[in-house]
Amino acid sequence: MFRRIGFWTLLTALCLVAATAFAQDVRSPAPEDLPDLIQRRYETLRTFRADFVQELTNVSSGDVEVRKGRIWFKQPSQVRWETTDPEKELLVLGPDHAWDYIEDEKLAIKYSVAGLLDSKTIIRFISGRANLKEDFIVKTEWQGADEVRAKWGKGCVVIQLVPKEAEPGMVLAYIGVDPKTGLLRQVMIVDFYGNGNEVRLSNVELDPDLPQSMFEFTPPADTHVEDNTQGF
Repeated sequence: MFRRIGFWTLLTALCLVAATAFAQDVRSPAPEDLPDLIQRRYETLRTFRADFVQELTNVSSGDVEVRKGRIWFKQPSQVRWETTDPEKELLVLGPDHAWDYIEDEKLAIKYSVAGLLDSKTIIRFISGRANLKEDFIVKTEWQGADEVRAKWGKGCVVIQLVPKEAEPGMVLAYIGVDPKTGLLRQVMIVDFYGNGNEVRLSNVELDPDLPQSMFEFTPPADTHVEDNTQGF
């Protein structure tokens, strides 16, 4: 069994999904045009929601855990990530604080958003100032690209992102985009240890009305609260 996913790893996945999920265009763009298309769409997006399937791969053991749930995003940089299977876990990223709530353990961990995002790349994504070409080395062809395309489907345009400033939670990433719609299909993040964090989106709805209460969290009365707002 996997241990509960680290908050930083999950946050990194959230940031990259939020930064790339919004590309949409009626054209079928060339691979080299996708970063600019994604950038333009991100700058105009208000909200989105989608179902997700997440695969966590432990490179040392080869174990894979599959998680399912739903994600909601609202500018400026607010996220609700709700895992429903195999166990319930809720991540809420609000304006000032973030919460990681594990229902079965009756545990809620509180973080300061400013303290969590002590990362140039992640701060730029969360703040909406990300630029794929500035923050990453963007590749449409690389050694092993055909294997990734075969796994993700031939109809998926795959881009490799190498952070210009590598961080423990993300030293390499891939995004797969539907060339007909420009919509993100999936994201794969590789951390410092080589572990994989893959997220596939479906039933994506752009710009729905989302109440502010979705991005707020109050722990239930019987919950143990760990306050990490002063640091780790």
